[in-house]
Amino acid sequence: MADSYVRVRGAREHNLRTIDVDIPRDALVAFTGVSGSGKSSLAFGTLYAEAQRRYFESVAPYARRLIHQVGAPKVEDITGLPPAVALEQRRSAPTSRSSVGTVTTLSNTLRMLFSRAGDYPEGTAERLDSDAFSPNTAAGACPECHGLGTVHRVTEQSLVPDPALSIRDGAIAAWPGAWQGKNLRDILAALGHDTDRPWRELPPADREWILFTDEQPVVTVHPVRDVGRIQRPYQGQYMSARRYVLHTFADSKSETLRKRVQGFMVAEPCPVCAGRRLRPEALAVTFQGQDIATLAGMPLGALAELLRPTAARADDEVAPTLARDLVARIEVLTELGLGYLSMDRPSPTLSAGELQRLRLATQLRSGLFGVVYVLDEPSAGLHPADTESLLTVLGRLKEAGNSLFVVEHDMEVVRRADWIVDIGPRAGEHGGQVLHSGPVAALADVTGSATRRFLFDTAPPAARTVRRPTGTLTLHGVTLHNLRGLDAAFPLGVFTAVTGVSGSGKTTLVTRVLAEAVREHLGDGTADTGEDGTEAGPMARAQLSGAEGLEAIDRLVRVDQKPIGRTPRSNLATYTGLFDAVRKVFAATDEARARGYTAGRFSFNVAAGRCETCQGEGFVAVELLFLPGTYAPCTACHGARYHPETLEITYRDRTVADVLAMTVDTAADFLADIPAAARSLRTLQDVGLGYLRLGQPATELSGGEAQRIKLATELQRTRRGHTLYLLDEPTTGLHPADTEVLLRQLHGLVDAGHTVVVVEHDMGVVAGADHVIDLGPGGGADGGRIVAAGTPAEVAGAPGSRTAPYLARRRARPDAS
Repeated sequence: MADSYVRVRGAREHNLRTIDVDIPRDALVAFTGVSGSGKSSLAFGTLYAEAQRRYFESVAPYARRLIHQVGAPKVEDITGLPPAVALEQRRSAPTSRSSVGTVTTLSNTLRMLFSRAGDYPEGTAERLDSDAFSPNTAAGACPECHGLGTVHRVTEQSLVPDPALSIRDGAIAAWPGAWQGKNLRDILAALGHDTDRPWRELPPADREWILFTDEQPVVTVHPVRDVGRIQRPYQGQYMSARRYVLHTFADSKSETLRKRVQGFMVAEPCPVCAGRRLRPEALAVTFQGQDIATLAGMPLGALAELLRPTAARADDEVAPTLARDLVARIEVLTELGLGYLSMDRPSPTLSAGELQRLRLATQLRSGLFGVVYVLDEPSAGLHPADTESLLTVLGRLKEAGNSLFVVEHDMEVVRRADWIVDIGPRAGEHGGQVLHSGPVAALADVTGSATRRFLFDTAPPAARTVRRPTGTLTLHGVTLHNLRGLDAAFPLGVFTAVTGVSGSGKTTLVTRVLAEAVREHLGDGTADTGEDGTEAGPMARAQLSGAEGLEAIDRLVRVDQKPIGRTPRSNLATYTGLFDAVRKVFAATDEARARGYTAGRFSFNVAAGRCETCQGEGFVAVELLFLPGTYAPCTACHGARYHPETLEITYRDRTVADVLAMTVDTAADFLADIPAAARSLRTLQDVGLGYLRLGQPATELSGGEAQRIKLATELQRTRRGHTLYLLDEPTTGLHPADTEVLLRQLHGLVDAGHTVVVVEHDMGVVAGADHVIDLGPGGGADGGRIVAAGTPAEVAGAPGSRTAPYLARRRARPDAS
């Protein structure tokens, strides 16, 4: 009989301690352990990496050369390993042209349906190719907006936000600062315009010319300088505010400048295609009386209903065949709780969990069998009701003859596994051991497991006193996406959890509407550790009919899951500012002083001290051509990042590269007597990140880790006044034991007099909140309403709430989710 196990021998990737483990195939296997224990190193860094290496070894010599650059996992031997497919949570950087339709390839089939079976206008000579129905091709894109659906323009209101100011006082806010802005103001004065009169009092014709003219007259300027400076006249050329903004946005290589001028632009639907992104010829073709842009904009569930009558036809014509394929694939997405999404929804607006489920649905339809699917927390970002559907889909993948290796923190998913591999006992150098590999029930006997308590402890949670609010922040008439005229009240001075199924409007309400309202009230000086809206494309602004209680907020901190950087050059040490203290320590050594090395010498971003082969990144990009690119250690410095002479300088017998290779926990001991470094390291430990290496590239960090790094960075700062903290699913990627550590910090902020609002699916977090706002009842058009609000006990008993039964169960048992 064939061996039905994957047998790993001598795995030592990252912190794995030369482990041996046997894992059954054709089973749902959960890999558990605290964050940083080594479970991802085993599942992805060893098992998936070895399967990928073997695939490359079986193909062309060119590919084999590339895989040697990337490197092989550190393991002595693996037997019984089938081909593997990885579905990770790593957030890519998709453009605004990437959408739900392109990620799932549904748009390909829909375009084919219109090309082959659409109703063409009378007199059309020939059918259009499917490319003509894509806004991402020259054949299909609207020539005015190039297939983006929006155009950017400027208005008097956007260029001059405060018409009470004069030109000299900066009425034209869109103009640059410093000398260039003064130059433009002096040119206007030389042209005879009154630069000291309030903008609103200038003649309309003058205001129009100043802002929008395409003329660029050249005049002699006699500048007014400070006493003692040369008053030499010069020839100055005028540029209107519109011309400056559009020119800077289109041509500037400075991302900071482009972001600044974008704030003075108004995005609106393209006047030619009315935001539909396609050429008129493509939009003239219909199916069931609708053009392709209309169908792509429908929720997937509604699109399936429209296509169902065609799919039900018994003939083998093109239309029924393509409609059946579309309906079958959409049903999988609906089952995964994604029926509220539309095909044209841009990928940058999706959460990491939504993206992973889209890819999972695509795999389910691929028909592969005998494959190992390695999944990274598939339940992340899922409401407990949606997790049930996920488990059903995973079961179907297993029944099709596949193996499922799942890195997971949700105890409900772990309970449903056939086998559990628990790694620990703790994180980083204190982990990397297999504590248990066997049936789930047998973990109850493993006393050293941090997972055991949360999987089997059924004692009710300790009762806690719900805090009383110090006030209320109320938003009236909220309208954005699926929120329509919503009134929402957020109590101040307490811990509030906002819940609801995926797509119900939680993130829109908290990180967009509430954040926007507070920021506008505070002005531009507020701290914000997140980024606004989508990473590409224009943002719709929220509409409010009113707001009350904003005056109680002195500061806003929004912490999201966007990466802290997109290349290996960005890391934890540089983001937190901790590395500044480290570089000063090395620059202060006797040897560094003797050589004349400053702190800059120990930066891997400065030419003098870094390895020039990799430009201080420690990695070089490897393009795989037919697969996504990856990074490989630099062949010159082997990942150290520095020039050999820089590494000759040591502090307590360690080089600067050695310090970057330390975990936060190790560095906390090593740098304990350096106050600036010790403070940063202590806050990182406080949010459960003691296992991360200081120089760990941003590309290796999960969204949850990035969010906690941002939170730790914020916690280092001195807090004055009443701060509102907004967090989007802060427990993503956290083991329940790590969640307890994080919650202590967040509740500590509330105890210090601040307000914390979290969007959260973890019922343990929700049960421990002071106030709960539950949105729903469904996602998309079926959501956007407050179904229940009150204390956890009140919401747990609310009728019509999909959250209520799970919250009630969690209040009775700490492990249910």
